[in-house]
Amino acid sequence: MKQKIDKQLVRHIAELAQIPITAKEEESLANDFAATLKVVDQLQKVDAKGVKLTYQVTGLKNITREDEVNKKNMFTQKQALINASHTYDGFFVVKRVIDAK
Repeated sequence: MKQKIDKQLVRHIAELAQIPITAKEEESLANDFAATLKVVDQLQKVDAKGVKLTYQVTGLKNITREDEVNKKNMFTQKQALINASHTYDGFFVVKRVIDAK
C-alpha cells in the first residue's frame, strides 16, 4: 500500500464526491478502505501465470436480436402524447428535476 488511508483522506474523498459524512464515519471508512486495499495488495502478489482467463462462470449466454424497428408496435407522436398532462410543440413538458446548484 503506497498511501496511508486516514480520516483526512476519507474526508477529502467525501468532499470531492459531495457526500456528507460524520467524524465517526470517517474513522470507520478509513479502516474499511485500508482493509480493502490490503486485500488488493495480497491479490496483486498472487502468481497467476498460466491461469486461463475467466469472465463467465455460470455458462449463461447473452441472447441478442437485431435492432429493427417494428412499425406494427409503434405509436404515432399524437398517440404518445394523448394522455400527457402538458405538452409543447410535440414534446412532453415536465417539472425540472435537476438541481441548479
